[in-house]
Amino acid sequence: MGQQKSELEIGQGFDNNALSDTEIADYLLSHPDFFIKHAHLLEDLTIPHTLKGSVSLVELQSEQLRKKVRLLNYKLNQLISIARQNEQIYRVYADLNLRLLAAESMEELELILEEIMQERLKLESVVIKPFVGANAFPEIQRRLFIEKRFRRDKFFFGRLSEHERKLLFSDQEANSVALLLLGDLGELGMLAVSSKDASHFNPDMDTLLITQLQQFLSILIPKLLKY
Repeated sequence: MGQQKSELEIGQGFDNNALSDTEIADYLLSHPDFFIKHAHLLEDLTIPHTLKGSVSLVELQSEQLRKKVRLLNYKLNQLISIARQNEQIYRVYADLNLRLLAAESMEELELILEEIMQERLKLESVVIKPFVGANAFPEIQRRLFIEKRFRRDKFFFGRLSEHERKLLFSDQEANSVALLLLGDLGELGMLAVSSKDASHFNPDMDTLLITQLQQFLSILIPKLLKY
């Protein structure tokens, strides 16, 4: 049998020099049912505890199990909370898209965006900068944003320079922003949304709902501008 001791030898006692701590630990790990077969030993074993002195192995295992259960419950509650928040946000965007379909002018469309974004999503401001029409965004400013913020995609999430914030939001807070080019080629204009929270809009955020909004606006704006 070599150095490995039988369950009988370990269960009935052995000389302190017979097995090393490592050998005992290895044996117990390879025989996880040892204390099931020798349950009477659990009542006599004590484990040092820095806060409670000596506690039984059963008590220690029970405490560790309770900690795991509390941790799992905490994580589950977090997931439930996130799911509820996501459902609420989805409902807001669904209502927003339906109301936008009924807009009869650019002014009405912008009022709907402001109402939903600011009052229900608690965002700081929302503006549309058209690239066509009488109120078109100046060409030089348009190129500034397209060359700097839209090199790869038709949207940008993150922070702007002070100069960029002033161009889009004047004196309103914009610690993080979402910028979306409108139109199949980004030719219609730009939707700009700002938040006081510096981490609200970030490059890693999910883009499903706001991309749907981008698509809705890209269909609606040409009709409203008669473009």
